[in-house]
Amino acid sequence: MKTPRYKKRHYRGWVGAAGLVSSQVCVQETDLYISSDSAVDRGYCIERIRHYRRQIQAYITRDDRFLTSLKPLAVERSAPSIVQDMAAAARKANVGPMAAVAGAIAQYVGKDLMKKGCRNIIVENGGDIFINMRKSVSVGVFAGTSALSGRLRLRIARSGRSYGICTSSGTVGHSLSFGKADAVMIVAATAALADAVATATANRVQTKDDFLPAVRFARSVRGVTGALIIVKNDIVSWGTMVLS
Repeated sequence: MKTPRYKKRHYRGWVGAAGLVSSQVCVQETDLYISSDSAVDRGYCIERIRHYRRQIQAYITRDDRFLTSLKPLAVERSAPSIVQDMAAAARKANVGPMAAVAGAIAQYVGKDLMKKGCRNIIVENGGDIFINMRKSVSVGVFAGTSALSGRLRLRIARSGRSYGICTSSGTVGHSLSFGKADAVMIVAATAALADAVATATANRVQTKDDFLPAVRFARSVRGVTGALIIVKNDIVSWGTMVLS
């Protein structure tokens, strides 16, 4: 049974770097926690969130399979970029396109803020994170009732590139998962891809006996650079996962 603790989002203080200013921006179900060099324009962030939500909803109105499919879908060439990126990430991970929605919105809002001059930016959307930092980043690992939850931190060296760190769980939160992992964390070139692959990897994990095939799957997806899986008190990691 999934724990409701996820809704409190008490883990938000576990993500960040020194010297950043943080604020929360909510539009309906989208709840972003944005950290940057200086306070962001909340009105601008709200407008961008609404813009991307409208684009996704409008596409769902044209093709309701986009909302419900658990398998990849081809989308129209005229579809908005965010819809195309969600579909592309889903295709790589072999999941439905909505498996990438939280990461995609974090990514697109983050990219917009970069265009507005934010040099260091972290956008967290329900455990799915877009990062573009010129500083080292520390990310706490939330794994529900596992004894490892809150005791591990992922450290990522400074980088001039943007990337995504996304987490999926079979025991925490409201998102659909066919697995029983307490946490699956994926690092990838984009937040949309990290979100989709985190879902797909978590679907493959019932017990610690599934660690090896699940990691093999994550490694096989081009653009994925790290994976971490927790089931109860057991853990496995691969790639750019420096833990402390």
